[in-house]
Amino acid sequence: MNSFAFYRFPRQEHYTRLCLTEGEPEELFTLEQLNGRRGFVLAPFVVSDDCPILLFPEDRLVESEERPPLTPSKGGEVTQPLTPPKGGEPQYALAFARFHAALRAGQFAKLVLARSQVVSTNGCNPLALFQQACLRYPRMFVALVAAPRCGTWLMATPEVLLRHCEGQHYETMALAGTMKLEGELLQFDNPSQSMVQQIRWSQKNIQEQRFVANYISNRLKDFATDIDEAGPYTTRAANLVHLRSDFRFTLHADCGIGSLLEALHPTPAVCGLPKAEARDFILANECQPRLYYSGFCGPLNLALYVSLRCMQISENHCRLYAGGGLLPDSIEQQEWEETEAKMQTMRTLL
Repeated sequence: MNSFAFYRFPRQEHYTRLCLTEGEPEELFTLEQLNGRRGFVLAPFVVSDDCPILLFPEDRLVESEERPPLTPSKGGEVTQPLTPPKGGEPQYALAFARFHAALRAGQFAKLVLARSQVVSTNGCNPLALFQQACLRYPRMFVALVAAPRCGTWLMATPEVLLRHCEGQHYETMALAGTMKLEGELLQFDNPSQSMVQQIRWSQKNIQEQRFVANYISNRLKDFATDIDEAGPYTTRAANLVHLRSDFRFTLHADCGIGSLLEALHPTPAVCGLPKAEARDFILANECQPRLYYSGFCGPLNLALYVSLRCMQISENHCRLYAGGGLLPDSIEQQEWEETEAKMQTMRTLL
């Protein structure tokens, strides 16, 4: 397998193609090893011997800009029906019960429960799927990354982990809470539209997003000055909306990007609180390993995005990933339906 990365930033009309001139991506085992480095990075939810951080070093990359075709091309013939299941799988129900019991017992303030689903195909063209995602999801960061160590991953994600503005100025966001758009609300595009008033957020969604925002604010205090928070407000990603707060800040001159990433990742948007204990609980109790789902990827010197709305592409099948934040008052069927809605982002491409 050749190693490559394609990416398209939100609302751009072109995408960037990166290929290594020789060898394979460099393998790193701590986020702090990214300090002072440049290139494209794919990082897992949790770094391990089986899932290292993969860095495509800038000095071994050939870069070109291309435009996707004006009409979507076929990505692959699906052989497994794509009708979403009406209820939760037994595995998900058991995992939900474990997570919910821990929350109700007060062990955690929040936990994120993820799951995956395999869709059988008669072969997929990853580049065609990527180009189709670029056309279908103009508001989202779309990336296709392939290497022997990780396989082939496609994502269309709305969540910025870290974006470089200029000099020592950076941005991040707290994105959490999910609602499905239906009917006339499918015309919603930005917070200034009058129909945003019709989107009513539950207390559970508001609290879930506030956990993430407070976490980011507290972490940034050790690494930055001039921290400015705006929000929360409603933002759209495909046929879903989320609650979002934006953070702008000035990074300390002696702080490396890898050190900041070590402090931020994984945020409560994909993990839980308290962070270390929640991460260990997820690793021990989820149904399947997340691998590179809910990690992050992107060009280090420009912007990194949380790897959401993911699909791992294999020769005869694709594995779709999605998750949702749980609080003590979460209801299993509602959480299952949220993961189904999130998986639909990738299902639609097939």
